[in-house]
Amino acid sequence: MSQQGYVAAPPYSQAQPGMGGYQGGFGSGPAQPLYGHYGGPPQAFTAPPAGMMKSPVSSAAGMPPPPVSSQYNPNVQQNGAHPQRYPAPPAASAAYGQPPQSPYNSMASPGPPAPQQLTNQMSAMNLGSYGPMQSPPPPTSSVAQQPFQTPPPPAMGQPQMPPGPQSPHMSQQMSPQMSPPQSPPASMPMAGPPLAGPLMVGSQMAGPPMGGPPMGGPPMAGQFGGQMAGPQPGMPGAFPGAPASLAGPPQKKLDPDSIPSITQVIEDDQLKKGGQVFSTNIRGQVPPLVTTDFTAQDQGNASPRFMRCTTYSLPCTADLAKQCQVPLASIIKPFASLPKDETPLYVVNHGETGPIRCNRCKAYMCPYMQFIDGGRRYQCGFCNCVSEVPVFYFQHLDHMGRRVDFYERPELSLGSYEFAATLDYCKNNKLPNPPAYIFMIDVSYNNIKSGLVKLICDELKTLLEKLPREEGAESSAIKVGFVTYNKVLHFYNVKSALAQPQMMVVSDTAEMFVPLLDGFLVNYQDSRAVIYNLLDQIPDMFADTNESETVFAPVIQAGVEAFKAAECNGKLFIFHSSMPTAEAPGKLKNRDDKKLVNTEKEKTLFQPQKGVYEQLSKDCVAQGCCVDLFLFPSQYMDMATMADVPSHTGGSVYKYNNFQVETDGEHFLRDLRKDVQKSIGFDAIMRVRTSTGFRATDFFGAIHMNNTTDIEMAAVDCDKAVTVEFKHDDTLSEETGALIQCALLYTTISGQRRLRIHNLSLHCSSQLSELYTRCETDSLINFFAKSAYRAILNQPLKNVREILVNQTAHMLACYRKNCASPSAASQLILPDAMKVFPVYMNSLMKTAPLVGSTELSTDDRAHQRLSVMAMGVEDTQLLLYPRLIPLHTLDVNSEALPAPVRCSEERLTDSGMFLLENGHSMFLWLGQAIPPDLIQSIFNLPSLAHLQGHMVRIHLKCILSGTFSFCSTQLQIVRQRDKPEMLFRQFLVEDKGLHGSASYMDFLCYVHREIRQLLT
Repeated sequence: MSQQGYVAAPPYSQAQPGMGGYQGGFGSGPAQPLYGHYGGPPQAFTAPPAGMMKSPVSSAAGMPPPPVSSQYNPNVQQNGAHPQRYPAPPAASAAYGQPPQSPYNSMASPGPPAPQQLTNQMSAMNLGSYGPMQSPPPPTSSVAQQPFQTPPPPAMGQPQMPPGPQSPHMSQQMSPQMSPPQSPPASMPMAGPPLAGPLMVGSQMAGPPMGGPPMGGPPMAGQFGGQMAGPQPGMPGAFPGAPASLAGPPQKKLDPDSIPSITQVIEDDQLKKGGQVFSTNIRGQVPPLVTTDFTAQDQGNASPRFMRCTTYSLPCTADLAKQCQVPLASIIKPFASLPKDETPLYVVNHGETGPIRCNRCKAYMCPYMQFIDGGRRYQCGFCNCVSEVPVFYFQHLDHMGRRVDFYERPELSLGSYEFAATLDYCKNNKLPNPPAYIFMIDVSYNNIKSGLVKLICDELKTLLEKLPREEGAESSAIKVGFVTYNKVLHFYNVKSALAQPQMMVVSDTAEMFVPLLDGFLVNYQDSRAVIYNLLDQIPDMFADTNESETVFAPVIQAGVEAFKAAECNGKLFIFHSSMPTAEAPGKLKNRDDKKLVNTEKEKTLFQPQKGVYEQLSKDCVAQGCCVDLFLFPSQYMDMATMADVPSHTGGSVYKYNNFQVETDGEHFLRDLRKDVQKSIGFDAIMRVRTSTGFRATDFFGAIHMNNTTDIEMAAVDCDKAVTVEFKHDDTLSEETGALIQCALLYTTISGQRRLRIHNLSLHCSSQLSELYTRCETDSLINFFAKSAYRAILNQPLKNVREILVNQTAHMLACYRKNCASPSAASQLILPDAMKVFPVYMNSLMKTAPLVGSTELSTDDRAHQRLSVMAMGVEDTQLLLYPRLIPLHTLDVNSEALPAPVRCSEERLTDSGMFLLENGHSMFLWLGQAIPPDLIQSIFNLPSLAHLQGHMVRIHLKCILSGTFSFCSTQLQIVRQRDKPEMLFRQFLVEDKGLHGSASYMDFLCYVHREIRQLLT
């Protein structure tokens, strides 16, 4: 069945055979084995020579994958040997956005200087040089003088755009009963770039008809970090941008409203599904977007809060999967927080016998088990093995073949539930002890002087009252301990019987041990007086310190030893300010080298230093010791290495550059409170089982893997997600669909061993159109972000960016070729469910880890890389497309916030006030001409001059209560045309980036050209 997707008809430049057009995009067609990781030999479209039409048959690029490095990266476990996703490209392939000379030789002599050369290239291609958003000037070459002949009729009942840019209005008078689009006769000459093709909006597309952007000029080099061709100080590496001196006649701007908008898609989904109940009883139904407000009702499949997929319809065969290149993955957030109106998970307790499992594949009892033989046996939905039903579990079947107790047993009727685990599921067959939290404070000179140590000690007095506890429990079972350190470690005995806390010093950091067992980890309620006493004393005790050197690895080692001695799991909260340079294991030296940026060796900046920290991660995971790191650096501190342990133990890393108590104190305390109080499980091990035909092959997250199947996490909390990729190993059946079961074994905060089970059933289809209609863009971009961020550990950024673009073009070209109705080549046709995918992809390529710029701090890049690895779908969505809210339209008396607008400078107004947030940063942007009464009504202040950061925050909090992730972000006030505005602008992701990255419009043009290249 052919279906019309979302269509935009831009006046793209059309490379004509014999006109010296781009022969293969940039260089030859993408030489990457694009879906090389699908088992078979890597495939790539080959670019046909210009002037020769050829159906796009994949030809094997036949490249062996690079060897998997033995570098410590437990996440790179893969089942079976299939080539890696990011194979090293052949040396000849050109960077995305860096045209090699060869395709241009036919157009211009190799000699002229850059601007001249560009002019030559442009005239040879019959493209006027026009800025990024204007329509092209009248063509001048003789070839293009012929009119663009009769566009095909528009899609049913959709408005039509008159060809030619002269008439800006759209003719709306159209009878709704129009014939479906005809494909133009094959003989029809399509000479010259069409100025404006017909506008087609797919039948599934809601929202306004969209026209597409024009494409001007060949992209200049420097797109993602290369050197720019042509002197253009004002516009770093703009896509089409030629110097202004080459401009043609005055241009009319193309309307940016006419290309797909994320804010529109979010708004439409909210209107359609917001406030409704999403029942999970239908296999493979696509849930509401993460941004939509809905209530999930578990009726046999896990709620989308726990599991989301890149597509809810898997292709039946590996060949189809290879053809469409849409990654098959699930993002699992096993501990996701549920809203108040959703039922918490039921705990099923089968007593001594423990959970019932399939004899062969060990899947847990779930709604996909089929009872037969009058209820005496059951057939496993995952491996089809038939097992006996234990006597105690027997129940008769009704006339439908369902057990009579179907609705009384969560494990038969729900997608998510828990089992109480037996001794067999515990370490050494011994029930675990309740976990412990150890607070480890760096008391070196910087932290004392800045007031940080006092701030932490004061906060802990109240925070320890709020340790997480089981539902209904009076107090928390979690024990607490305290360590301070600089070059040596100080342990504190805070036993309740003592009048004063006692300090014990360990100065031999090479052989770490815990000097006291009794009195180090205590119950907070029992020892409250002694702990108060200690927290009062710590800031005074070190008030006169001059010690500025610190150790780091021994601190983590001490925590692991303490948990070993107490036979428990737990979490270390480490507050640390500088690179550990004191003589001790894990001592680090400065290896920040900006000369490596944009070279083959740039990847070393992201790789942790080997040795001590690698072993520490393993020790932590084995003991169930999670590490949360609060860093307060004033200079480079080798984030890649220091954050290595947290990123393999399910921990988090918080970073406050140039920390000052007055400005950053609140922000830090909010993070700390949230971190200490969030729901969490310890010593966790997770396994993802699938029904026959496909399996989990690759895992991304703050995890450790000793083998190819067990995902180990020292702890897992409500914000951590694991992204799991699946591959076919056989054909899937359309009737039975595909089943996934995620089982997480963990210890609760009260020390009980539990199994948390999430089940999900997906649709399978041999129609690619099904896969594209059931895609979820937000999940796809989560997967691409994590796989790209892992790939930069082993490959040059240039290759990684190139692969991202190639795969984007490939996915969209496959849709165009196999699922869309025939239409003019000049049209960009996008699947409805993926129409905003290019916005997210372009935004991902502008993120700090993927931008090769020497202006960005190496630590910030490493930090973002690591934090994204553990993110769920909501977090990556907001990070890659921030919310920009026009506060000046706020109705102070209403609960509702104004609808967000597109992230582009064009949306800002001089008299406006905008709030931008992405989960990590928050800005309040104030226009120059903002009316004083607006300031008065919202902030209760006479004028802009009176605005202070913390005051604004308090007022905003009252207005926006509960709607923002205020808890984790620092508000920065930015006035229009002030210096800090540059920082704010890099979050306007639809515009050109500061470091020479493309605008959304330019990227769309580029992708469109790549798609056409693949299709010809």
